[in-house]
Formats: sequence, C-alpha cells, structure tokens
Amino acid sequence: MSISSPTSKMIAKKDGAIGWMIFNNPERLNAVSLEMWQAVPEILSAFEADDEIRVIVLTGAGDRAFVAGADISQFGESRSSAEGILAYEQATERAFNAIAETQKPTIAMIGGYCIGGGLGIALSCDIRIAAEGSTFGIPAAKLGLAYGAGGTGRLVHLVGPSFAKEIFFTARRFTCDEALAMGLVNRVTTTEALENFVRDYAALIAENAPLTVNTAKQVVGEFAKAPGNFDDDKCEALIARCFASDDYKEGRAAFMEKRKPVFRGK
Repeated sequence: MSISSPTSKMIAKKDGAIGWMIFNNPERLNAVSLEMWQAVPEILSAFEADDEIRVIVLTGAGDRAFVAGADISQFGESRSSAEGILAYEQATERAFNAIAETQKPTIAMIGGYCIGGGLGIALSCDIRIAAEGSTFGIPAAKLGLAYGAGGTGRLVHLVGPSFAKEIFFTARRFTCDEALAMGLVNRVTTTEALENFVRDYAALIAENAPLTVNTAKQVVGEFAKAPGNFDDDKCEALIARCFASDDYKEGRAAFMEKRKPVFRGK
C-alpha cells in the first residue's frame, strides 16, 4: 500500500509490518536532491504513526545503487553560498537524525553504490544488509567538502577511529568484503537473495516485543553518544572552513567537468 510522499523521487509504501522508504532517482544512481532530503522526515513520521509498521527498510530504486551520494549537480545552486550551504546541511542533518532517531528499528538494504551521503543514510540505520558487489566510500576529500559531525560520529562508533580515518583519508571505494570485515555492514548476501533476506530479518524483528526492541535501540544509542566534552563549535567551524574554501569550488568544478581536481589547501 502506497503512502503519500511529497516528491515522486521518494517512494513510501507499507507491506505488512514493513514500511519501505525507497530513494527513487535511478537515472542518477539515486543521488539525493534537496527535495528528497526534505521528504525523509515526513515519510518517517507517517511510518511512526502507523502501529502496524514494526520495521522500516530503506533502499534505492533500480539495481545499480543504494544511494550514490548527494546530487552534486545541485551544489552550484544549493551549496555555493554560505546561506545555501547552511540550508542544505540543515536539510541533510534533519534527514540523518530523523532516520537515526525514529523509534522503530531500521534496516538499510544495500545493493550497488553506497557512497558519501548514501553511506550517511546507511550509517543512520540500525542494521545494514548488503548484496555482494556493493561498494562503499566517502569521497569528501576528492571534493574539498567536509562530512558532517553527526555522520562522522556514527562512522567512528561503528568501525572505530582507525578505519574511519582510512575511509576519510583515502576517499577510495571499499568492497563489500572490506565493509563486512571492518563492521561497516552487518550481513552480506547474494544480489538475488538480498530482498528475501531483508524481508525475513524484518519479519524476525517484527515478531518480537516492540517495547523491548525500542528499549534496546534507545539504550544502545545512549552508549554511542559522544562524551560530554565534545566541542561542537570547533567541529562546525572546521566544517564551515571547508565549504568556504577555494578547494571546495575546485572540487565542484572538477566533478562537473569530469577532470581530476587540483587542490591547494586554501
């Protein structure tokens, strides 16, 4: 059963105890536009309000990608000015936080590319199940932008500081086997078995006591919080420095011109 979505690029549907949120931009490998980011909290709110939905599954349309990042073609209009960058970053953070803070268990069903903001979406979920051949990465260092502090924290809590630094420093793509070895994903299946595996896992969770599942989610979440001395202002200033840099302009231009960027650290 379909559920109302504010944009055709996001599909929301209910199938028994599962609420499906599908990033529907397959011609761009499900790259997430501003309107898609803005739709995420609204769809999750509808799922939260439906007591029949016990598990929420996030996935991408088509067979090539989960989500291949933010829609960089929009960066010129949405992320070129200080005001635009702030509005865009707020929309993405609201989306990530809505996924992470939803009271119901969430599963990222990953097939294909899971890159940048797409990995941020997967990191915001409780469980990640991937098909063989999926690839993972955060190419921020190739673009001159900075990954948000929230997503960085989720990555660190999931794989630890050393692997998190490797992912950021190299900006390369990691295989599904590498992702499994570092704890970036929970389970790996064949492409053919992926959806049925996720459905079976969701059914297993849905059969259990919702209050117990919710309590476990919240208590585990408490252990994942940063210590009280975390300097949020410092992190925000460092992130803003990247977006204000010439390197960020060069990264955007090089991406659109399909050439290798030349960064100068300014």
